Amino acid sequence: MNMTHGDLDCMNRALQLAELGMYTTTPNPRVGCVIVAENGDRVGDGYHLRAGQGHAEVNALAMAGLKARGATVYVTLEPCNHQGRTGPCSQSLIDAGVAEVVYGMQDPNPLVAGQGLQRLRDAGITVRGPLLEEQAKALNPGFIKRMRTGRPYVRCKLAMSLDGRTAMASGESQWITGSHAREDVQKLRARSCSIITGAGTVLADNPALTVRSPALGEHPRQPLRVVVDSQLRTPLDATILHDSTHTAFACAQDVNQHGKAAAWPLRQHNTTQVDLRALIEALGNKQHNEVLIEAGPTLAGAFLQAGLVDEIVVYMAGKLMGSTGKPLFELPISQMSQNIALNIIQIQPVGADWRIVAIPHNTLDPLNPPLSE
Repeated sequence: MNMTHGDLDCMNRALQLAELGMYTTTPNPRVGCVIVAENGDRVGDGYHLRAGQGHAEVNALAMAGLKARGATVYVTLEPCNHQGRTGPCSQSLIDAGVAEVVYGMQDPNPLVAGQGLQRLRDAGITVRGPLLEEQAKALNPGFIKRMRTGRPYVRCKLAMSLDGRTAMASGESQWITGSHAREDVQKLRARSCSIITGAGTVLADNPALTVRSPALGEHPRQPLRVVVDSQLRTPLDATILHDSTHTAFACAQDVNQHGKAAAWPLRQHNTTQVDLRALIEALGNKQHNEVLIEAGPTLAGAFLQAGLVDEIVVYMAGKLMGSTGKPLFELPISQMSQNIALNIIQIQPVGADWRIVAIPHNTLDPLNPPLSE
């Protein structure tokens, strides 16, 4: 496949445009598009903002107008080929008379992958790609995994001291890390469709778990907050219930609601515990692409042991909290052979703290999962 520096520059620009929809496109993917006229001028930029509104290609075509005829189109994701809330982008490109389409990655849905590209080829349009495929995949880990497996991409976020403690023995945990790390967590929340926490965290910290950073807009999209609360111990005056339309409870009881919030009975067979795998599958059924776990070591450890965590994000502070503090994960491991191996993919300073991103070895590759499990 013959690609030039100009091709790389245009696709990089399309990737940057796609990021502008980072916090708004769900359940749709984040997509960017650049159109370059025959004379080499960039005549159209576009990105997808939210479901039901114009896709990246349509927005770029609107900007390019008649200059799109004979142009080259750079798009981070294969143009769609089906009628949904908007029309197929592949047909829009054909109708505009573009000469060439360069794509970042194919549509991950196994039922449609490649069909949009083939429609373009059948219309006589030159198709090249994939280009910068790994970067294109990194934009949409949740959409990719949900399309391939039916389940969302699950991150587990934790804060710890240098000696690996997440709270004092009393449960006190505010604040381990500094303001820069907490601002970074706001971005994780904003890109997530839902946030999972446990009843223990609600009772100990009474968190809001909302997106409230001024940098993310005056009225940012709020993810659904899901409390894993087997016996519905959460008090009805808890902060997390102040906006009950954005809160749900995963419980082990046959109930329909807890106060004004929805309650989902997801009892694990022959136990009084919530079935965590069923919870993740339920969120996938609700078209949640990315899920963030913000919970204590017991619930976080249960998700990790179940192989349901795709990514661990740890904010580490330069302080020591002592040997009686609570660990990062509660894991009943007694032998070295039982360890859960992690692939550390990033260590980066965030203010005075450090952000460590790791992928557990006992989970699937979220960007290249099999068609079925």
